[in-house]
Amino acid sequence: MTIAPRRFASVALSGAALLALTSCGLVNAGSSADDDQTISMIVTESAPYQDPTEIVKEQLEEQGWTLETTYVTDIVLPNEAVNNGEYDVNFFQHQAYLRQFNQDNGTDVESLFSVYYTHSGIFSLTYDSLDELPDGAQVAIPVDTSNNGRALKLLADGGVIEVDESKEVTELSQRDITANPKNIEFIEIDQQSLGQSLPDVDAGFGFIRSIADAGYDIEDTVLLLEEDPEVKVPFTVVVASQPEFRDTEAARVLQEAYQSEEVQQWYDEYLGGGVVTYEGSITVENSADTWAEFAAATD
Repeated sequence: MTIAPRRFASVALSGAALLALTSCGLVNAGSSADDDQTISMIVTESAPYQDPTEIVKEQLEEQGWTLETTYVTDIVLPNEAVNNGEYDVNFFQHQAYLRQFNQDNGTDVESLFSVYYTHSGIFSLTYDSLDELPDGAQVAIPVDTSNNGRALKLLADGGVIEVDESKEVTELSQRDITANPKNIEFIEIDQQSLGQSLPDVDAGFGFIRSIADAGYDIEDTVLLLEEDPEVKVPFTVVVASQPEFRDTEAARVLQEAYQSEEVQQWYDEYLGGGVVTYEGSITVENSADTWAEFAAATD
């Protein structure tokens, strides 16, 4: 399959599917998690999200709590569902994506606590260095705004393009490219398809975990890895909720389970280690302040 130079989006669950979930009784109209010790969560159907969540589910069950999970491949529905009170929490995104989603959609979903961080990079099945990319090379980058800028910043760091350095990484777009000497053609696709897109392009941005999940060896395919420490806060993956959920006992027990030694060990061992980094720095106690500071950075 050849990827055409156009924008792609993947929506695995439509509005009709959401109505179906509602009719099945999985929707929470306003959280009563503390009352019945049941937490509803919508989660990405991917190993770094799904497997730790199953560990958490077992831990909570031992404490008398029930974690009801719905797994999806959609990157729009989870925030809409939490914002509308249909689920208590979601687990699928980093902070930069959440902030951009709120800005674009008028939603009010916030980081509850952090779970992990993964490096990104530029990868290729054809070339061994960025210098080898030919004139007019096709490079896959994410279609969503927050990760789009992350990809462009990496390519600028690698000397492939030049960008407006005054722009925050989460705000960069192709409009901010000031020089493109190789006439790179950017192919914008859904972030979850980045690993699978490598055979169809000259090079592509990807998260280390997505490249490994697609079956490619990181050392054999990587052209440049993200090293900038300033991107860690924006791109730390979090569990998110409505602001008021932060004050519940459910939020605290959920955080304790996700930031437990058992979950940390799973991330340490995932795909042989080094693919993702456990990150427990954001907690229920400090997330209101850290989110307010982060969200205000673009105001």
